[in-house]
This record gives sequence, C-alpha cells and structure tokens, in this order.
Amino acid sequence: MRLIILGAPGSGKGTTAVVLKEKYGLAHISTGDIFRSNIKAGTPLGLEAKSYIDKGQLVPDSITIGMVEGRLAESDCAKGYILDGFPRTIAQAEALDEMLSKKNEKIDAVLSIIVDDDIIKDRVCSRRVCEKCGASFNVKYKPTKVEGVCDLCGGSVVQRADDTPETVEARLVTYYENTKPLIDFYDAKGLIIEGNNNVDSDTCIKSIEDGLAKLGI
Repeated sequence: MRLIILGAPGSGKGTTAVVLKEKYGLAHISTGDIFRSNIKAGTPLGLEAKSYIDKGQLVPDSITIGMVEGRLAESDCAKGYILDGFPRTIAQAEALDEMLSKKNEKIDAVLSIIVDDDIIKDRVCSRRVCEKCGASFNVKYKPTKVEGVCDLCGGSVVQRADDTPETVEARLVTYYENTKPLIDFYDAKGLIIEGNNNVDSDTCIKSIEDGLAKLGI
C-alpha cells in the first residue's frame, strides 16, 4: 500500500499517519526526516540541500526528489509507505509518478485531512511541545498531568514561537495555495480519500479506513 497524506498545519495529519502506519505495517516517510538524515550523514544530496537551507533558500525539486527516491528504495518501504510532506507541488507529483512507473508501481490513494480553519487555529495556538523529546500536548484537549512538565520524559513543555494566530493564518494561506492544485491533480485520478477531523481523530481515521477498504486496498 503506497499512500500520500495531505493536511493543513494542525489538522492532525501526523497523528493520523502514525495510526495508519501501525495498523497497516507501513513506513512513515517524512520529508523533514529525510532532509535531516541526509544532512546529518553528509550525503552529496544532503550537503547540497544544506547549502540552500543555510542561505534561507528553497531546496530545488531535483534534490528533494533525489532524496525521496533514495528513501523509497530502503527495505522498510517494501511493504508500503505513507508519504508525508511530499509531493508539495504538481511538478513533484509528476516526478513521483515517473519515479514509481519505472518500478511498475503507483500511488494507491491520497488521504486528505479536512479541518475547519477556526478549529485548526484553536488547536495550534493551544498546542505545547516538550523541548527535550518533542512530545506534543494541548492545554485544552491533551494537557500534561503536571503543568509545564512532559508526561513522557519530564522535560519542559512550551509553546512554540510560531504557534500564534498570525503565523497560523499565514501558514494556512500558503498551504491552500500550494495544495489545492495538488488535490485537484489527484482527484482527477480518483485517488482522493477524505478524512474529516473536525470532531476527533477516531472519526477521521475510521472514514479513511472505510475509503481504503472500498478501493480494495
């Protein structure tokens, strides 16, 4: 099973991906993780990407696509995977199709997580993150047992600097500008499965699982 997951910042995309990963035995492929791994390992693509990042510039598609191709060739992807953060543009989506077609493979479904903007803003602005282990909490929906202290490692739990209403609004605008064409691209192929996460993650995940079952995946 080869999946792509799309969702606005704060939509619950990461939580959904983790649950599906465990249920179906998939690799969770995050472009952020791929970049960090390549940069840390000092690979040629990682060093090239770092040169752009250090200048505050966007990493060219050719580098990103090369990293993704290398990651998909690793053994844990043999049973299937969820792509998270890639593709971000039509050009990347077309490159992915070409990459997979060389191996007689294809994307089976594209999961689109739907959440109202007001709910996203509320969730993100009340989100808190552990400085030590990165665990995520929420002062309204998933508070720590002890205020400001991580339940998992005892580290300090803080609000990220970019989890503000103004920043969230800007990120949503960027997301919709970039992602709407991508959703249309995959919808034309009949691959979109929507998961509504306005209520709770269980409802969202159940609708996605039902959608996958209808496709016979």
